[in-house]
Amino acid sequence: MTRVLIAGAGITGLTTALSLHAAGLKATVVDRAPELTPAGVGINLQPHAVRELTELGLGEELARIGVSICEIVHYDRFGSRIWGEPRGIAAGYRWPQYAVHHGGLHALLLRAVRDRMGEDAVVTGLSVEGCAETEDHVRVRLRDRETGGQVEWLVDALIGADGLHSAVRAHLHPGEGPPRHSGILMWRGTAVREPFLTGHSIIVAGSNSTAKFVAYPIAPRTACRTVINWIAEVTLDNSEGWKQTGWFRQVSIDDFVHHFADWKWDWFDVPALIRGATGAYENPMIDRDPVATWVDGPVALL
Repeated sequence: MTRVLIAGAGITGLTTALSLHAAGLKATVVDRAPELTPAGVGINLQPHAVRELTELGLGEELARIGVSICEIVHYDRFGSRIWGEPRGIAAGYRWPQYAVHHGGLHALLLRAVRDRMGEDAVVTGLSVEGCAETEDHVRVRLRDRETGGQVEWLVDALIGADGLHSAVRAHLHPGEGPPRHSGILMWRGTAVREPFLTGHSIIVAGSNSTAKFVAYPIAPRTACRTVINWIAEVTLDNSEGWKQTGWFRQVSIDDFVHHFADWKWDWFDVPALIRGATGAYENPMIDRDPVATWVDGPVALL
């Protein structure tokens, strides 16, 4: 049986493992973290993603943990509506668009992988450091994060789902350099409050040129309240690039809420929602430039 090694036990790595298993292929997922725990904030699953997860038998669980989104509405910073459009089923798709908590979706996928493929299908504390392609296999170098020791696995194929600093990508495209910072800095959090608009709406206010605010529900309502995911972002001078090394770094709300201090409308209070969060996390909006290929023989990027 073909054996595939997947580097990275995030949402994409676990979904790939389930898809390979459904196709009759043996897959093992490794992750550098010593333990996989729910983390993150909100994430939107577009209809084409929901279709894939539904065909993997996860549709009912998605509906249980997520919120179906029916519209996205844009406003200016003063709360005046600019335009809106339907989403998901309301837009004519056969599958809904779901907003869910990243940690809840990750836990759902991890549970499905272990239930269907066995506990040993996901190995933590191992990071892929490099690989070499032989005539028939891929020789993968892995580092044990606890002992520091190095091990080698011989597999039929390697898939890199190991994030922005992917070792698999570095193998395929050596010398690429660091990620590129867009100049946009985001702060993210969640807060419990009463639903807004339809209760199934995404709101986007402001603009990319200065400051922008996004909010949407990520959990079914309970007693007229729900969990709201919010994203506050500003565009900064990026002449020197991003200097911080942390990602999803917890910061004080007072560090950034002043950018939105007067964003108070008759139907929505942005600073109050931000201050209602249990914590806030800072993320630079960074990415990598396009590359010519994501596949080289038995090695691929996801």
